[in-house]
Amino acid sequence: MHAWLLAPDNFTPPARTPWGGTAIVNRYKRDLGLDPSTRVGESWELSAGPEFPSRVAGTDVTLADLAARDPSHLLGGEAARGCTSLLVKLLDAADNLSVQIHPADDYAGLAPDECGKPESWYVLDAVAGCGLYLGLADGATPERMREALSSGADVSALLAFVPVAPGDFFVVDAGTAHAIGRGVTLVEPQVVRAGRKGVTYRYWDWNRRYDARGNPSPDGVSRALHVEHALAVTDWERPRGEQFLRESRVRAGRADAGKALSVMPLCGPSGSPLASHDLDVARLAGRGALELAAHGRLRALTVIEGAVEVRGTGGVVTVAGGRTAVIAARADVSFKSEGVHAVLSSVAAS
Repeated sequence: MHAWLLAPDNFTPPARTPWGGTAIVNRYKRDLGLDPSTRVGESWELSAGPEFPSRVAGTDVTLADLAARDPSHLLGGEAARGCTSLLVKLLDAADNLSVQIHPADDYAGLAPDECGKPESWYVLDAVAGCGLYLGLADGATPERMREALSSGADVSALLAFVPVAPGDFFVVDAGTAHAIGRGVTLVEPQVVRAGRKGVTYRYWDWNRRYDARGNPSPDGVSRALHVEHALAVTDWERPRGEQFLRESRVRAGRADAGKALSVMPLCGPSGSPLASHDLDVARLAGRGALELAAHGRLRALTVIEGAVEVRGTGGVVTVAGGRTAVIAARADVSFKSEGVHAVLSSVAAS
């Protein structure tokens, strides 16, 4: 086979993502027969780890099971690791996410089974005026951050706020403080090293409290914070303002499903248009046909709107809106569509 369709409902529970909304089931997966009242913060579209493993649609076969059958064919350059390090999520922020940060893999505070979690964001939609808290504001220092955290002040004032529009894409490197703001939906390709747990340290959670089901409650409990680790891994020397955005953002604009089908690179080791040593992400959009040579690493194809046929030696796999398929590393494939908007992602070649 060259491609496998994955189950569309690999959702995290609301207690884990209390900021989630209903856009994932009501908009992006509206034609898949899901309960429209379901509140979903994260849909793990492609996951090889044990926490929320992806399964081949209609089966109990996990992505890890699939990789074990023919690692070279499915994983290519990742075969020695036993499975892919790629993790792809569809995320709906009906409320602000916590202010958080990811460490680099060599951070001394990590346990042997832990790793960092480099990630990227492809913005699907945003309510007017909404955006991301990304990177440090001018004047933010370790001392000012610690003071704000200890006094219960608004920590977001020490971060840069970036308004967003559909098609905006960001690379979020280790050491970058961030929070996805309310009203934003996005696709989030990430790297979690195979066999390890990706670590997130929370600075601050907007002084919120929740009950056991993830509902806001003044009588509830706060989420766990990791202040000392968060401060320790922050890259205080990274450029800020416009220079930071030049290094971390590309404004691809709205996808045009009516143009000729094409692949637009967003980030990768080539540095065009954004550099990433961890991820290789592109947008597929348009109508017509397109040949794609074997990529050398497993790829996730996450369809946002429309549908696309993935053709190869195993026949035709149709991927409709709200669905994700995995494409084998060693497979030459072609795409055919009457109009599609999708994201292609993989780990970067090492």
